[in-house]
Amino acid sequence: MNTTMTGRVQPHNERPAAVWNSGGADYDRISRGIADALEHCVLRLDPQPGERILDLATGTGWTSRLVARRGALVTGVDIADTLLVTARASARAEGLPIEYDLGDAEQLPFDDASFDAVVSTFGVMFASRPEAAAAEMARVCRPGGRVAITAWHADGQVFNMFQVMRPYMAPPPSPAPPSPFAWGRRERITELLGAHFDLGFEQAVSFYREPRPEAAWETFSTGYGPTRTLAATLPPERRDALRTDFIAFHQRFVTDLGIEVPRAYWLTVGRRR
Repeated sequence: MNTTMTGRVQPHNERPAAVWNSGGADYDRISRGIADALEHCVLRLDPQPGERILDLATGTGWTSRLVARRGALVTGVDIADTLLVTARASARAEGLPIEYDLGDAEQLPFDDASFDAVVSTFGVMFASRPEAAAAEMARVCRPGGRVAITAWHADGQVFNMFQVMRPYMAPPPSPAPPSPFAWGRRERITELLGAHFDLGFEQAVSFYREPRPEAAWETFSTGYGPTRTLAATLPPERRDALRTDFIAFHQRFVTDLGIEVPRAYWLTVGRRR
């Protein structure tokens, strides 16, 4: 384990950190595939010049860069230090003064009311302890500030993609951890954030496009931590079977020009009471 994690990522999140770290710089290809949804979220957040904004579970920093281009003062946080290396390099290349910190969404290293807004695009939904992460978002957001979150639908195509991988995964512990796709229900988001924020909701669809179904496997098995880690743990025969099933899933979305997967999500924007 990278020693820079010590004291910054809680022990129960060290394994998830390793999973997400495995994607490295190639995780930016995953962000490219959801760029339309990230733009949508930033549009609704409406960051203003000089505002202090936290991008929670920033990954390789795609959303943080969108926010910083609008003149906001952005801090990006993630449990995956390898992804942050790419985020810092990309921000420097654009001349964007974004600060990136290793940090745990369930125990953020910031004072109360430190930010005018908190944004998380398909990130905080993967927190191991959702209640703790939601409480931290509320704690670091100032009264009158904003939160903006995107989360995949509970029964949408990203959920279905994970179902393709599930037979190849080890059995979950008992009791099973909370599903990240629970964030894909309006009722659950209200349970998590409604005590501290006045919430508004918008449904939308992100379109994932590749030139061919095989390209989806190449993208996810190299850049997406859960898929890459799973593939690396399998013996060759099982890995080949996962590859076949993964490609067959994406084959369902073939067009005349390639593949186009409609992936539904919720966008939630809240005002801190």
